Amino acid sequence: MKADLIVGIQWGDEGKGKIVDKLAMNYDIVCRSQGGHNAGHTIWVDGVRYALHLVPSGVLNPKAVNIIGNGVVLSPESLIKEMTQFDKLEGRLFISDKAHLNLPYHSLIDQARERMKGDKAIGTTGKGIGPSYSDKINRVGHRVGELLNSEKLCASIMDYFSQNSAIFKVLDVKTPNEDELLAELKNYKERLAPFITNTTNMLWNALDNENKRVLLEGAQGTMLDIDHGTYPYVTSSSTVSAGACTGLGLNPKDIGKVTGIVKAYCTRVGNGPFPSEDLGEEGKRLGKQGHEFGTTTGRARRCGWFDAVACRYASRLNGCDELAVMKLDVLDGFSEVKVCVAYEVNGQEIDYLPENLNDVKPVYKVFKGWENSKGARTFDALPKEAQDYIRAIEEITKTKVGIISTSAEREDTIIL
Repeated sequence: MKADLIVGIQWGDEGKGKIVDKLAMNYDIVCRSQGGHNAGHTIWVDGVRYALHLVPSGVLNPKAVNIIGNGVVLSPESLIKEMTQFDKLEGRLFISDKAHLNLPYHSLIDQARERMKGDKAIGTTGKGIGPSYSDKINRVGHRVGELLNSEKLCASIMDYFSQNSAIFKVLDVKTPNEDELLAELKNYKERLAPFITNTTNMLWNALDNENKRVLLEGAQGTMLDIDHGTYPYVTSSSTVSAGACTGLGLNPKDIGKVTGIVKAYCTRVGNGPFPSEDLGEEGKRLGKQGHEFGTTTGRARRCGWFDAVACRYASRLNGCDELAVMKLDVLDGFSEVKVCVAYEVNGQEIDYLPENLNDVKPVYKVFKGWENSKGARTFDALPKEAQDYIRAIEEITKTKVGIISTSAEREDTIIL
């Protein structure tokens, strides 16, 4: 069997949670491959809101097994709190013993560094994701499996603080009390030990021997990828489809269908270039109608029009077989909707992504708006203008649209 993949195509917040939740009903295993509790997936089912940050979105399928892969940086505190939303997760949730720990001091480091950068700050969530990945790459991090020997882990962390005392002094991050740290780690062990295992072997066995259907989900979006996004205003992990392989212990041949998730418009949280951002009344209206506030931070998202140039780039980078267009209903009531089809750079029009997006100007194609797509569950039920808009996205991005979401509810989804 092959593992199908869901990947964000924009700057995150595309609505991956709803699509994974919808599709997860058809899968045996749902896996999270990277990121940490800086990501947030909001899922609405029968009017009930679930906010997920680390637990895979397949948790709402009572028959699905959920895996947090080795590519994730895991905050035990955040995960334990999130798990309280659900009953009887034992046997349904598994955590890679190779995933790296994101501990409270990582958040303190993150926040201190952002303060020191001032107006040059990246705009991180302050959740410690970057410092956790930095420790991983510097080979001084600690893995989830180490929780099983809390005393040894505690001693190692205290030694880490001792070796880096000068740096922590500059950042004004205090060395933890050893007794308090040990008690904290023992609590994590008690709560999480039943879920910790070798998830790579689990997946290999599921695909090779058990003929299980597997769905992979990432966090954030392609334009925030550490290598291929709008560096340095990016996240600290590989958010593209290839990153799902390293984040779970799979190889490229294990990947089946790739579905790229996009909003019918664009949003971005934090600093960094955003060519199609609308700073006027229409941008504010998009934010209001789309309820564009971060699941994790509560921060208002920057809003703008659909960027087909960036989407085409991201679709090729990820090998997308199809796009899922989310929040089409947010565009209801606009007399006109725009699509960025090219960029203008130094008076020259280009249709590709340049190295520097800071100085580009969007070139728009304008489409006639529509009144009501909300709740439509078939393509024919969409207003003609909305159908034309979807077909235009397919043509400009050179990627077919396979899924359309017309509200936050699970069932308000068109499968083409």
